[in-house]
Amino acid sequence: MDVDRKDLRILKAIADEETRSPERIAELTDVPLSTVHYRIDSLRERGIIRNDHYDIDMAALGFPITFIVEVIAEHGEGYREDVGDRLLEIDGVTQVYFAAGDTDFIAISQLSDRSMVESLVSEFESMDGVVRTKSTFTISTLRDGHEPLQQYSMETLVDELLDQER
Repeated sequence: MDVDRKDLRILKAIADEETRSPERIAELTDVPLSTVHYRIDSLRERGIIRNDHYDIDMAALGFPITFIVEVIAEHGEGYREDVGDRLLEIDGVTQVYFAAGDTDFIAISQLSDRSMVESLVSEFESMDGVVRTKSTFTISTLRDGHEPLQQYSMETLVDELLDQER
């Protein structure tokens, strides 16, 4: 990882405020506008910022481990919201899904190393309402679709969204 605190402040402002405006980023971070421009260009050159949407390559940033945890919860009144909300609050958890079948929730995390994995697993296992977890490491990323419409042909989009009576 070849970033410093200033880079991290810029990346965090981009993510938290969902802005691509260098002026807004400068305002949020108290980093001079010219420095924001320079840093964003540098982050692009290093492959950390992937594109004009400012999508972040988490592996290039220093979080190379994609970790998937299936969570089986105690079923009771309000468990979906209670457990789901607690999963959303865990550092490193980037996506949470409520699922049907043998698994109640699926949580996806981007982590830096094995110690972060161990901490995350401990946090899941100590959470009230969690019966057990099943964890999976990914070996490599085949597709990380930040633009989901790219995965559909125009014909499929028209057939599914326009040609059917709803």
